[in-house]
Amino acid sequence: MIRRNRILRTSPAIRAMVAETILTPSDFIAPLFIVEGENVKEEISSMPGYFRYSLDLTVKEVKELWSMGIKSVLLFIKCADELKDNKGTEAVNPQGLMQRAIRAIKDAVPEIVVMTDVALDPYSSFGHDGIVENGEIVNDATVEVLSRMSLSHAEAGADFVAPSDKMDGRILSIRSMLEQHSFHKVGIMAYSAKYASCLYGPFRDALDSAPGFGDKKTYQLDYANSTQALKETLMDVQEGADIVMVKPALYYLDVIKKIKDEVNVPVSAYHVSGEYAMIKAAAKMGWLNEEKAIIEALTSIKRAGADLIATYFAKDAVRLL
Repeated sequence: MIRRNRILRTSPAIRAMVAETILTPSDFIAPLFIVEGENVKEEISSMPGYFRYSLDLTVKEVKELWSMGIKSVLLFIKCADELKDNKGTEAVNPQGLMQRAIRAIKDAVPEIVVMTDVALDPYSSFGHDGIVENGEIVNDATVEVLSRMSLSHAEAGADFVAPSDKMDGRILSIRSMLEQHSFHKVGIMAYSAKYASCLYGPFRDALDSAPGFGDKKTYQLDYANSTQALKETLMDVQEGADIVMVKPALYYLDVIKKIKDEVNVPVSAYHVSGEYAMIKAAAKMGWLNEEKAIIEALTSIKRAGADLIATYFAKDAVRLL
């Protein structure tokens, strides 16, 4: 034989030396679920090993993440039922839980990159990402609230706002709002290719944000389509997105690759709650090795083209690496 391909697989050292895809702690964005109270640590039943934290424990968690080399957190808050309405009132409250969390985290760990979820579902009495009128999720009125919401996050100290709502035109509106108020350094990570997926169930348990009627298929993408995802991602870049996202990740590796080949901004991917729960459940049953599954899953997402990965396995992955 002239070519013996197995030479480059002979030993762990050789395999590491020629590896094409290498995970590092700075690849990961750690999602955090925040609740009111003090010294609160609540395990999410459908996400074993993952927790909702009160603000004091959130700060402690962020310090640990930073010490491990994780550079970014993505914040989600659980809004009290009595504060929910159909207008997003609490979403733009300067003293809301999200705004207080941003300030506390930036005070404690100024260097960490704070990204914030921008959507109305945690604040909505209907559980939808937008304002509801006559049973319809209305676009333009929602975009106005999302823009004010983004501004309030910027004022609190967020480094990136992350619109996950999938309303048309929201990136341009948010960018314009930030520019008008001189927040030239605040970035936008757009959930550009966010699919109407069955894999969000545990996340909705975490925030009590399941839709109160219908589904989200009139604004999130149809999982049968990838050209549509590319088109809307390119539109978000044109409107001012600094980072674009594909969500979920593992079922959509082809979409990650397609978008990575076409855009000139960083591509992130969200390794979502259902993907986390499936690995946890299979490992609990003894059907696969959890540690190996974590690293293989995350490596495949990066191999497909993701520059950043939002994952509930961020801490586990860093320890394993």
